[in-house]
Amino acid sequence: MRKELEEKLKRFEELEMQLTDPEVLANSQRMATVMREHGSLGKLAKKYRRFKDVNRQIAEAAAMSDEDDHEMRELAEDELPGLREKREKLYEELLDMTIGGEDALRSRCVLEIRAGTGGDEAALFARDLYEMYKYYAAARGWKLELFDASPTELGGFKEIILGVDGEGAYRELQYESGGHRVQRVPDTEQKGRVHTSAATVAVLPEPEDVEIEIKREDYREDVFCASGPGGQHVNKTASAVRLTHLPTNIVVSCQDEKSQHKNRARALRVMKTRVYDHYRSIEDKKRAAERKTLVGSGDRSQRIRTYNYPENRLTDHRIGLTLYRLSEIIAGELGPVIEALIDFDRQEQRSTMGAMD
Repeated sequence: MRKELEEKLKRFEELEMQLTDPEVLANSQRMATVMREHGSLGKLAKKYRRFKDVNRQIAEAAAMSDEDDHEMRELAEDELPGLREKREKLYEELLDMTIGGEDALRSRCVLEIRAGTGGDEAALFARDLYEMYKYYAAARGWKLELFDASPTELGGFKEIILGVDGEGAYRELQYESGGHRVQRVPDTEQKGRVHTSAATVAVLPEPEDVEIEIKREDYREDVFCASGPGGQHVNKTASAVRLTHLPTNIVVSCQDEKSQHKNRARALRVMKTRVYDHYRSIEDKKRAAERKTLVGSGDRSQRIRTYNYPENRLTDHRIGLTLYRLSEIIAGELGPVIEALIDFDRQEQRSTMGAMD
């Protein structure tokens, strides 16, 4: 982690130099790109630079405390407690800013919920998860944008894809990626038996346009008529859009809007996000020695959580968390779960960050 922070600070300082370069200033497109990257790195890089500066002051004060000069030694000893307190505060702030890796500070992400095993009950569970995140997002002041949805006749979702925009959105929601399992008596169950069904959630950081370029020749576009539950045509015009990214074979469809133009724009945003995630995953695998936290792995095949309705119990299997307040959590009070996951990740991050000096 310290190595990564050093690299980010070095890159930030390179960008600072470029912002005063006459060649960059004369090229508006390049200037915009440099400013965007400089802005995205700024908060973390400046914090780490302050942290290093305080560390340097502590080293100097510690050296002065060994001086023979009584006055100098006393001055240094007076300064050290305040400097160490300041360093601890900066260290904690750095930990918080780096939880979730390089994408932690992104304010936009794509949230994908898909019904798994369990038929209609799984689709209804996917709807419940959607509503849980919708209420949580509203409480956090985040903006939700519906990209695409495949509703079922009973009111569930085979799949629903959302854009989330707001401070801390990816940092908090990243822990939701994985398999979610529900245990409850379905409304259609006549004998009162508990059924188990599942849904998967994927939370993908949304990249900026300058971070990933997809040219028109990189994808194929198909248009078709949007349809609703049971195959009913909800739009007689060909407004739905399907994009296929040719290098990766990633396919994205959007049909929620009646406007083909809007569906195309949304599909392109989702495709960029999935392509970015695809290439980022490849890089993560290459860096085998890099920290990969238990709670932030994003492995969609991993069962991360169980929602047991008869016992009003939620269990997060990654950190052994059990709360008997499922009804409140499913109504959007997800804060205690996310806070526990962030705290667990923070402790792991502390162990990998190493000593403060």
